[in-house]
Amino acid sequence: MTAASPGTHTPRPGAAPLPRMVRAQALLETRTQLRNGEQLLLTVIIPTLLLVLFSAVDIVDTGEGSRVDFLAPGILALAMLSTAFTGQAIATGFERRYGVLKRLGASPLPRWGLMTAKTCSVLVIEALQVLLLSVVALALGWSPHGNPAAVALLLLLGTAAFSGLGLLMAGTLRAEATLAGANLVFILLLVGGGVIVPLDKFPAAAHSVLQLLPISALSDGLREVLQHGAGLPWGDVASLAVWAVLGLGAAARFFKWE
Repeated sequence: MTAASPGTHTPRPGAAPLPRMVRAQALLETRTQLRNGEQLLLTVIIPTLLLVLFSAVDIVDTGEGSRVDFLAPGILALAMLSTAFTGQAIATGFERRYGVLKRLGASPLPRWGLMTAKTCSVLVIEALQVLLLSVVALALGWSPHGNPAAVALLLLLGTAAFSGLGLLMAGTLRAEATLAGANLVFILLLVGGGVIVPLDKFPAAAHSVLQLLPISALSDGLREVLQHGAGLPWGDVASLAVWAVLGLGAAARFFKWE
C-alpha cells in the first residue's frame, strides 16, 4: 500500500458557504410546511374550497360580471395571508417556544440568513398556491386580464406586509396566544377584508376603516388588475408598501428569539 501524503485526511472544520446554508434551511422549511396537514388545510384546502363553493353557489352578491372573476383575486389575496401571516406566525411562534430559534441562532447561519430562508420558503409555497388556485379558477371560467408584472408586484408587497405582521406577532406573544390570534385575524379578514364580500356592502363607517387593511388593499388591487384590466393601482401599492415597512420594521425592532 502506498502511504498517504501528509495532510490528505486533515479535517477542515468550518461553516458551509452562506448561500448553501440559506438554501438548505429554505428547503427544510418548505418540506416541513408541505408535510404539515394543518398547514395544508390552511394554505391550500380552505382557499380552494372557498373559491369553488362561492363560485358555484350564489351566496353573496358580488355585483356585475362573473362571480369567479370577482372571487379569484380575493382568494389569491387570502392565500397570501394564510401562508405569509397565519402559517408563518404559528410555526415561528412554536419554534420560538420550543427553543428551535435559539439553537438556530447559535448556529453558523446568521439570524438574518434564517429569516431569508423563511422568506424563500414562503415564496415557494405561495407560488404553488397561485398555480393551483389559478388552474382551479380557470376551470371554473375565470377570465383574467391585466399586466402580470403588476400582479407580481402586488403579491410581493402583500407578502412583505403579511410576513412582517406575522413575525411581529410570533416574536412578541406566547405561542398559544399567537395560535389563537393568528387564526382569529385570518377569520376576521376573510369576512371583512373584501375577499368574498365586497367592501361596499358594509356600512360607510366600517368601509372607511376596512379599506385601510392590507388584505383589502391586496384584494382590491388584484381585482382592479385581473378583473378590470387596469394599470398598476398606485393607491393599493402605496398602502401595501406602508404596511410592509411598518410590519417588517416593528418585527426587526421587537422580535424576541427566546
